[in-house]
Amino acid sequence: MKIKTVAIYSTADKDSLHVRFADEAVCIGAAPSSKSYLSIPNIIAAAEITNADAIHPGYGFLSENAEFSKICEDYGIKFIGASAAMINAMGDKSSAKATMKKAGVPTIPGSEGLLESMDEGIKLANKIKYPVILKATAGGGGRGMRIVRNDAEFKKAWVDAKTEAGAAFGNDGLYLEKFIEEPRHIEIQILGDRYGKAIHLSERDCSIQRRHQKLVEETPSPVITERLRTKMGEAAVKGAKAIKYEGAGTIEFLVDKNGDFYFMEMNTRIQVEHTITEEVTGVDLVKEQIKVAAGGAIPNKNFIPGRYSIECRINAEDPANGFRPNPGKITNFHLPGGYGVRVDTHCYNGYTIPPNYDSMIGKLIASGSTREEALARMKRALEEFVIEGVKTTIPFHIKLMEDPQFQSGKFNTAFLESFDFSKLK
Repeated sequence: MKIKTVAIYSTADKDSLHVRFADEAVCIGAAPSSKSYLSIPNIIAAAEITNADAIHPGYGFLSENAEFSKICEDYGIKFIGASAAMINAMGDKSSAKATMKKAGVPTIPGSEGLLESMDEGIKLANKIKYPVILKATAGGGGRGMRIVRNDAEFKKAWVDAKTEAGAAFGNDGLYLEKFIEEPRHIEIQILGDRYGKAIHLSERDCSIQRRHQKLVEETPSPVITERLRTKMGEAAVKGAKAIKYEGAGTIEFLVDKNGDFYFMEMNTRIQVEHTITEEVTGVDLVKEQIKVAAGGAIPNKNFIPGRYSIECRINAEDPANGFRPNPGKITNFHLPGGYGVRVDTHCYNGYTIPPNYDSMIGKLIASGSTREEALARMKRALEEFVIEGVKTTIPFHIKLMEDPQFQSGKFNTAFLESFDFSKLK
């Protein structure tokens, strides 16, 4: 796009590839995120001294922070993401559900807003029938969530969830929903622009996850029929239009074993796994984000996958020991390649993975004309991906690609609870 870029970085990330490759780079603080990537004054100062027109927040830290979006607006810097109003409408899960319900998007039965008391929660749980799930309204990453199967479990779950939510988010508000058994986690990629248009780019299946953290994503989903894809896509677009959404985002659904789907949440940012949608649609989603932020219009049609694509998150973690983080120096690094293989990474041979942030080393994406071809290509790429010096999730991903149940496509979000991790040792 011929746009010059400025990379911001903390002292822990000074050797990261994005710092080396950007036109300019500015250090915004010390390793703790509170002193760098979460420091709004430091980021705004970096934008001002480099005369930046816009800020792309990525998919972590301040990417869904309404205050940051508003401050960018106040300083005349374009936030490449949702406005403060959009983030406020969808960032709080309780109000997001109410917004989607009003727009006619199917929602999970549960509390209308935040629960006022534990007794109110127990009464509602009996009305909609157990099992239910308590969720932190400001939550994410599985924190502040508890599944409850009867009245006896409710009190402990209530106290634990409130305590965890308060500590993690500074907000201990809880709401309650019916717990969907054997669900698939399906998200619909959407794009909107300032002219009131919204489209979808089909679905991604994110059901392979551990403690609500995604490990593998694929598109199209093995269980989504053409009819269901149409219905979910229409619902997602309806939801995006209801809040006049601008930019890239995802509407996330739970799909039960009967093919019924329910709105779960909206992410008002680009997703880690946007890569697989790019591979099957030919649409550069980050480029579209920048175009929309600059006042451009989105395409006039929805996009249906023409190929199959799968992403494995390669993390510096030990899957044989509960995915324990394993930061350290990479002593040997070889990337796989060839037709249908893509790697997004900030690492290289000799790079030291810091212990301060998420343990992701990179994203490995494999695509093919069929799901079977994409899986076979992924297994080959995983076997060619050499990372020495730190333990990684590559051995887990190889075993997963060989798993008959995974290959069949018949799995749900609880799949890894019965996965045999002992064979990784």
